[in-house]
Amino acid sequence: MRIARFSHNDIPQYAFVQHDENDGKDYLVALTGHPLLGQVEPTGERFPVDGDGIRLLAPVIPSKVYGLAKNYEAHAEFMHEQGWTEQEHAPQDMVIFTKPSTSVIGPDDPIVFPSISHDMNFEPELAVVIGRIAKNVSEKDAMDYVVGFTCVNDVTLRDLQNLDPMWTRAKGFDTACPLGPWIVTKDEVDWTDAHISFTLNGEDVPEASGTTANLIHKIPEQIATISQFATLLPGDVILTGTPYATGSLHPGDEAIVHVEGVGDLRNVVVQG
Repeated sequence: MRIARFSHNDIPQYAFVQHDENDGKDYLVALTGHPLLGQVEPTGERFPVDGDGIRLLAPVIPSKVYGLAKNYEAHAEFMHEQGWTEQEHAPQDMVIFTKPSTSVIGPDDPIVFPSISHDMNFEPELAVVIGRIAKNVSEKDAMDYVVGFTCVNDVTLRDLQNLDPMWTRAKGFDTACPLGPWIVTKDEVDWTDAHISFTLNGEDVPEASGTTANLIHKIPEQIATISQFATLLPGDVILTGTPYATGSLHPGDEAIVHVEGVGDLRNVVVQG
């Protein structure tokens, strides 16, 4: 099942996304209420995803976003090769950072290149969406608290990341967390071996691709560890890590994150 958040004539709503075999198109089946917070029912309205007056929004507005840095050995080695870190290999313990809810944008929303930076990077990743309150959960039970997955671009200001001991500016600026295009429920995604890829201006960037099979700290461990120090609420998001190389973004660039089983997240960079 796919869960989307959209606006119709500027009114935000939630929907289930249905594929119509007759015409091959996706449709939004509008819902009452919030599908992560209680019972919902169809309103009776149905809209083509690409219909007039329809705009897909970020599928959730999380109370908080946590991310994992250097959670693939290939990415840790790449960061060292580029001279961005002294460590040649991934650290043994998790490196966890946060992004504020104000950094979240949806599909086709512009990524704003702020004037405080001169080096913006893309980082394609699989994102976990929490479905119910999680506190001090075990790895064994962790997936019971997940509603599904979405795509994310963990946009990073690399020059500020290298300057600041804390990554608040580098990863927390407005528009730094594109999410979408929707949530795909966990039963429909092979989250243990989902392929991640990235397209820049219509060209595949093979060195940015990888699979979640190579995660150092697997998703259940991530959830269990974070829930030890923070209460995860429905709609909260965990960015699981970028698999390999990253690269620069410039105003005018079209960035597309693809996650197998989830879909495509497209955004264009504009100058701030």
